[in-house]
Amino acid sequence: MSAAADELAVTPAAISHQIKTLEAHFRFPLFHRTVRSIRLTDRGAALLPYLTEGLDLWRQGCRALESLDEDAPLVISSAPVFAGKWLVRRLSEFNTLHPEISVRLDGSLSIVSFAGDGVDAAIRFGTGPYPGLHAEALVSEDVIPVCSPALLQGDHPLLTPHDLAHHTLIHVDWFAAAGTQPDWAMWLKTAGVNVANSNRGPVMTSDSLAVEAAINAGGVALVSEFLVRQDLDSGRLIKPFDLVLPSDHWYWFVCPADHLERPGVRAFRDWLVAAVHDDPAA
Repeated sequence: MSAAADELAVTPAAISHQIKTLEAHFRFPLFHRTVRSIRLTDRGAALLPYLTEGLDLWRQGCRALESLDEDAPLVISSAPVFAGKWLVRRLSEFNTLHPEISVRLDGSLSIVSFAGDGVDAAIRFGTGPYPGLHAEALVSEDVIPVCSPALLQGDHPLLTPHDLAHHTLIHVDWFAAAGTQPDWAMWLKTAGVNVANSNRGPVMTSDSLAVEAAINAGGVALVSEFLVRQDLDSGRLIKPFDLVLPSDHWYWFVCPADHLERPGVRAFRDWLVAAVHDDPAA
């Protein structure tokens, strides 16, 4: 009762009065009251989910109203590696085209609530589809081995796939991120290389960590070619072998269908789809 009073900025007595008024209306008690505790009656518990849903809808309505504010930022939730390796490097293009739209980018793998979290649109990694949402596949997650140019030197230069036996294999925990994905065991088998233990080496929980480890000569990583294109072009990474493993996972643009009626969401979607499709690495 005290917590409710604090949240509503009224006195505990006012809260008690409102509850008694409600109980008088229904002609039955909503709470069992003792000297030291208070708990819902069965009828109070039956009423609770409907009241909760009503208040949640009210909050959603307030968020929807706030989203119509021209000064409100466009909130985009994105898979972290897509945000860090591609989107933030291109976002200035969108800002130039639409200086009137302020973008708030949230790099997260967490499932978001478009209504409750105030997210306008999201970029997600998976196999799709996404029932109840507008979803567009952007780019597939075909994977390649990458490493630092430094690994071409030394006692065991990386010249053929068989040379991987002398190098650290960097793994990405695909399952934790988004289900089964191509891994080193699959790549080595496809390349015709017999390695005693293809699971050896450090395991990273995201592509971004694996890429950074590879850039710093920590080993050879198996990652998305699309997302490391700039690192390859700059020479920070090299692709030692041409073998590519296809994947059934894609990066998707998703949002509730009615969000596309918002000018900011529509503008971002149109720019994003065009930018990805114009990228040679796609």
